[in-house]
Amino acid sequence: MVKRLIALTAALVLVGSLAAAPDSYAQMSKITLVDINAASTDELQALPGIGPAYAKKIIGNRPYQRKDQLVSKKIIPEATYEGIKDHIIAKQPAKKK
Repeated sequence: MVKRLIALTAALVLVGSLAAAPDSYAQMSKITLVDINAASTDELQALPGIGPAYAKKIIGNRPYQRKDQLVSKKIIPEATYEGIKDHIIAKQPAKKK
């Protein structure tokens, strides 16, 4: 009887966590990527760890071929980059035909 109660409780917990998973995934997929080659100062400052000084440095050193150039060009520290790398992108301008 106790084993069945434990199994039932575990099953209910598992079902509850699976039911919440789509909501978590939906929230994650709503993250808008910030283009470091086109973002405004305000958009950059909305990123975690980016204040006015870093935003100014990012804008002043454009364009970027890759987002990791923020670190290689010594624009922001590695730790700050780790906090924003999933929120940024470095789009390239369309080539003229």
